[in-house]
Amino acid sequence: MANLKVVFLGTSGSTPSKERNLSSTCINFNGQNFLFDCSEGTQRQIMQSGLSFMKVDFIFISHFHGDHILGLPGLLATMTMQERQKELFITGPKGIGEKVKAALWLSGFRPSFPLKVKELKRKEIILKEKNFKITAFPLKHEIPCFGFVFEELRPAGKFVREKALKLGIPEGPLWRQLQQGKGVKLGGKSFKPEQVLDFSQGKKGKKVAIVMDTTPKYNISELTEADVLVHEASLSSAFEQRAKETRHSTAAQAAGIAKKARVKKLFITHVSTRHQKEIETLEKEAQAVFPNSKIAKDLETVEL
Repeated sequence: MANLKVVFLGTSGSTPSKERNLSSTCINFNGQNFLFDCSEGTQRQIMQSGLSFMKVDFIFISHFHGDHILGLPGLLATMTMQERQKELFITGPKGIGEKVKAALWLSGFRPSFPLKVKELKRKEIILKEKNFKITAFPLKHEIPCFGFVFEELRPAGKFVREKALKLGIPEGPLWRQLQQGKGVKLGGKSFKPEQVLDFSQGKKGKKVAIVMDTTPKYNISELTEADVLVHEASLSSAFEQRAKETRHSTAAQAAGIAKKARVKKLFITHVSTRHQKEIETLEKEAQAVFPNSKIAKDLETVEL
């Protein structure tokens, strides 16, 4: 069973439709849920997906347009009514602290759990733990907006116990540190990870990039060789001027970014309601530029 899944909770842009809720995406990694944007109706979409909103420990808000944040008051209220105790981490552009306060005021609840809020001002690693890291980077929209990259961290090589024993390093904590890529000292001697790791057997961790509202003119370096790129494409090329005016991307432009960044798979989301009865046309437009493109569907799950 895959330990990394991408679940599309909502794939419509600006307004919902009968088939599509507003934009929100969840990454499920080793049982934890990482929620990217929290539009109106997101908590119900989480329930429909089979995930648990009580296991959402991290919420990442790309920007403060209503179709990306208006589900936050309801989600925080439900977590409180369910007597959540675990800390919740929320991050977003400058002003996120005030938005969270407003969401709590609107919900009429005082949270039953601690809240940790972090403002984003520039490109930075916002979370890093033993087996994953999440980076935020600026996009180009009408208001401050950020994209996010989730990267699974794995040892760069396979630990070779015979090499460690031959060097006189006893089994125990020092082995674990070397496996984690850290140098160690023993008996006045220093040992480096490369002395006990076989890098020919290392496995690269999975990488997922999530890009919401933006023009195609932003720094795409963080997306390079992502296994999955989730990218907004509000409009078709027939409405390229409108996309430019509203600081959005077309399907062809999103596909061009996927091709340039050498990603493995592109999933298009945040689709305007004017195109939702012609999804195949929009999908073909993207595939003409980057063949491995697909328009995401609500509650669709991608396992990596």
